[in-house]
Amino acid sequence: MRVARARRVAIGLAAAVAVLAPAVSGAEPHLPARVHTIVRGDTLGALAKRYGVSVAALVAANRLASERVRLKLGQRLTIPSSRDAVGRRGARPPSRAVAAAHAHTVPRAPVDVVLAVPEFVEEAPLFAWPVEGPVISLFGFRRSGWHRGIDIKAPQGSSVLSAAAGVVVTTGVEGRYGRLVRIEHDQGFVTVYAHNEDTLVAVGDRVSAGDKIATVGRTGRATTHHVHFEIRYNNHVVNPLYLLPYPPTIQVDESMEDEAE
Repeated sequence: MRVARARRVAIGLAAAVAVLAPAVSGAEPHLPARVHTIVRGDTLGALAKRYGVSVAALVAANRLASERVRLKLGQRLTIPSSRDAVGRRGARPPSRAVAAAHAHTVPRAPVDVVLAVPEFVEEAPLFAWPVEGPVISLFGFRRSGWHRGIDIKAPQGSSVLSAAAGVVVTTGVEGRYGRLVRIEHDQGFVTVYAHNEDTLVAVGDRVSAGDKIATVGRTGRATTHHVHFEIRYNNHVVNPLYLLPYPPTIQVDESMEDEAE
């Protein structure tokens, strides 16, 4: 069970990195990936430091079960280039040229927005999708500001499901979010479900993964019926695509650009 979960998360990380990797105009040329043959004493941490990449990037690039996987003598690992090494502390910082180009397109993220691949994959609950549908707006910077979750399109009145077991801590209406539900989970995680039409739970209710908690709407600031979904960890928002199963169709809708939450 744990191995299957770790493999699923690793595949999800790889998919999310592929979807979200920014194309920076004027950046240095893409470097080819390298291959390292495992010798005695090698660890993922040591290899990450040696090659100036992140452990998460190594896991994603090689579809490893988890960061704790046992490496075998003679095993061959793909070492992604530093530009592919999205993620953790210890990754090689970008060159000044890349940083300067990126600075003109995306401002510095707020302190509560975590852009890197999270370091706590193994601690996270086994999150599931709150609703079926295409992702029409991604996590990150948009014209109107920072979008702290993903938007999943679904028909009006569709069931919004709890992504994991937990306790309902907030229900009500909040500005741009419209009608929303917040659920607190183990290990300091909180999920947010916004723009709902109806709320089906109350504060203090205990819910299981897959329980109906609301219906899809377009309350608050929304141009279409969808669920704005966030995952928070210790008061920081993280990209849900890093913690969900392999995502369905991504259909970024430019009309959603004005709906930053």
